[in-house]
Order: sequence, then C-alpha cells, then structure tokens
Amino acid sequence: MRSIRASLWVFCLFVWASVAQAASLPDFKSLVKEASPAVVNISAVQKSTETERALNPFNGPGYEDMPEIFRHFFQMPDIKPRERRRSPQSLGSGFILSRDGYVLTNHHVIDGADEVIVRLSDRRELVAQVIGSDKRTDIALLKLDARNLPTVELGSSADLEVGEWVLAIGSPFGFDHSVTAGIVSAKERALANETYVPFIQTDVAINPGNSGGPLFNLEGEVVGINSQIYTRSGGFMGLSFAIPIDVAMEVAEQLKEQGFVSRGWLGVIIQEVNKDLAESFGLERPAGALVAKVLPESPAESGGLQEGDVITRFNGREVVLSSDLPHMVGRVKPGAMANLDVVRAGERKRLQLEIGELPEEQPKLASGQQQHRDQPHGNRLDVVVAELDGERKAKWNVRSGVVVQRVQKGAGASAGLMVGDVITMLNGAQVDSVERFNELVAELPSGRAVPMRIVRRGSPLFVPLKLND
Repeated sequence: MRSIRASLWVFCLFVWASVAQAASLPDFKSLVKEASPAVVNISAVQKSTETERALNPFNGPGYEDMPEIFRHFFQMPDIKPRERRRSPQSLGSGFILSRDGYVLTNHHVIDGADEVIVRLSDRRELVAQVIGSDKRTDIALLKLDARNLPTVELGSSADLEVGEWVLAIGSPFGFDHSVTAGIVSAKERALANETYVPFIQTDVAINPGNSGGPLFNLEGEVVGINSQIYTRSGGFMGLSFAIPIDVAMEVAEQLKEQGFVSRGWLGVIIQEVNKDLAESFGLERPAGALVAKVLPESPAESGGLQEGDVITRFNGREVVLSSDLPHMVGRVKPGAMANLDVVRAGERKRLQLEIGELPEEQPKLASGQQQHRDQPHGNRLDVVVAELDGERKAKWNVRSGVVVQRVQKGAGASAGLMVGDVITMLNGAQVDSVERFNELVAELPSGRAVPMRIVRRGSPLFVPLKLND
C-alpha cells in the first residue's frame, strides 16, 4: 500500500508540475488572431537577364569570402541558366502601418524589383508603389492604393528587455502567416558591415521568406522587423536579428516625407579599445570609441575632436563598444548640437559640436588586426624608419610622420608594426621627422603601454606599444 501511495503521490506531483509549467507559458492565440491580418506577403517581378548564379545572393561573387556569416534571407526562384523572362518571386514579408496602405518591409526584399506585389490576408494582390528605400538600415516603405486596411500596433523597442517573449509572423518558404516564437537573446547587437542598426537578437525561428516581417511583443505590438540570420548552413540556427522598430519608424518617416534618409555625421574613423589600448590611454576599462582619424573639414574637426581622443559618452549615452557610436550619431538630425565626453591624454573633457550630414561614401573603420613580421635589426623598438616622402603623403593623405623600412623581433613587431606603416603619433606627441621620432622613442617609459598611431595602406589606427628594456 505504501508503494502504491508513493507512486500516486509522485504522479500527482508530476501532473501538478506539468499544469503549472503550461500555465506559465504565454498564450499566443489571441495575439496571432488580432495581428496576423495586417501581415502581408511581398512578391516581386524581376527581369531575368543573368544565370541563376548571378541572381542568387547565396551564389554571388565573393559570397564564400565574406568574413561573417550573416545573411539576408531570400526565397529564390528556380531559373535555368541564360533564361530571360519576367517571373514573380516570393521574396519576403511585410506589415501594414496605416489604414490607407503604407507597408513596411526590408530594402533587400524589394531591391532591384521591376514591380512589387503585396498579397493581403484576404488573398487580394495589389501592386505597391515604392515610396523610398534605405540600404544602410535595410528598410523600405511601400504604398498600396487601398483603404480601410487592417493595421499593426506599434510598440517601443527601447522598452524591450532581454529574456522577454517575442513572436514572428511571416511567410517562410512561401507559407503565408506562419507563426514562430522565442525570447529576446540580446539588444543593440552590432553586425559586420551593418553600422547604423543596433539589432535585436532573438532565438525565434526565422527562415527565407520571413524577411521584412514583424516581431511582436506579448502585448501584440511590433517591436522589430526580422532582417537577418546567423547561419553556417543557409537555414535557421537559433540566432535571428531584427531591426528595432524605433529605428525603422525614424527611417520610414523620412522616406515618407522626402523619399530618402538624412543621417548625422561626425567625420571620424574609429576603432575598438582593447585591454592594452585602455592601459596605454590611462582608461579604467576597455570601453569607448578611439578616434584614429579626424577627417578634414568635418564636424569633428570644427568641434575640436582630436586623434587619440576616446569618446566615452554621446549625448549622455555611454559608448561601450566603438560600434555603438555610429548608430547613435546617425540618429541625430544634421545641424543639431551634440555633447561628447572624451578622454584626452588621461583627462576627461566635454565637447559640444554641430552634427553634419552623412555623405554617400564613408571611409572604412580602422582595423584592429595586427600582423607580425621579422626584418633586419633596427633601433630601440627594433625598427628602422625614414622620412615620409611627398608621394606617400599624397597617397595616404598623411600630413606628417615617418615610414617603417625594417622590423625585427622586438617591441615594434610585438605592437604589430609592418614595413610600410607610417608612424604619425607616439605617446600623444606628433611625429614629424626621424629626429623627432628618435627623441620620442628615447623618452618612452619602460614596463607601461603607450599609444602609437599608425597609418597602414591609408587606414589609420592606434596600437599599444610596450617597452620592457
């Protein structure tokens, strides 16, 4: 009897635990019922003038060489090589913003389309007008000639918390109104080559065709636009990325008003602050955006920002990673004033400057990668330098410095110096000649890292230099 009672007790506990667990999980039924009518399928008509390899981004030139495995997702058509025809492609998803027909989706969903077709939840298919599209944030705004359409409720991505439940509705592989759910894994993620979007990371199952679809919170409000996945196989692997709705709506409003997007611009090339650089600049921890170059005639130059400054706060917001700064600046209206907190030569300063407008072409961010080479013997740094000639000054847009001619195993090589590097600054002082360089090297402290600014093939960056002699 005792064993029977024990078994019954264990069974009751199991049933109770199962019921309790089920009760704690969210109920998505009402959310899906209310929100899904405003989710649409985006198709397009494109002229097929190339082979399937040329049309498919997963087979495009340079795909195998991409440094990160972040991919936009597409539902590609079955097109035979050399075939030329116009055919509809099921490319992605979108959602209706207003009853008079404004629709939001991804730029890459409609990019290059000759005609965009939106299929509504009631099976109607309408040709959409592209109001505007922004490649930098991957946002596109469409307009349908229709009235009294169902719409989504917009939330705030700023209020979203890590661990919160979220739900996606879209058309993966063409299966309309498919629903997947998960949690927010992280916020303000910076992805390779995606400078102006602080992505929301989730574990919501996203596949080709979900692109451009909405990400909902449990209140049924759109908090993001599903845009990218991390994958090694081409399919879902548990890492999905959404554009915050706050960013998307700022872009959509500009597209609606003027057809293009204006962004704030400082005019600096920045790099990450690692542990050694933090030590060399006298920082308490490796955080902030290190200014490797101030572009001439830029807002940064006019506002007094200097090479070697470490930007720690922008308009009161902390800059932890260098990748935080571009999207902070980009969201500021050109012409507005901004406050920057910087660390300069170990001292904290507050600068105020006027934000400019981002040009079409931007210099690449400075690379933090360092390489090592052994060369014949040099001086205290085990390097030999020469005066900088006019040709290099013009080619690399460098005002002054010395060029590295030889590098041997030693402090210079450990810092990552390479033949051809131009040393422009050492321990906070400008280098304008070989004589000045030798003076600065002689004055360097031992056992402590100091910053050294170099220009490598036109790209400026700071490296930590440490002498142990």
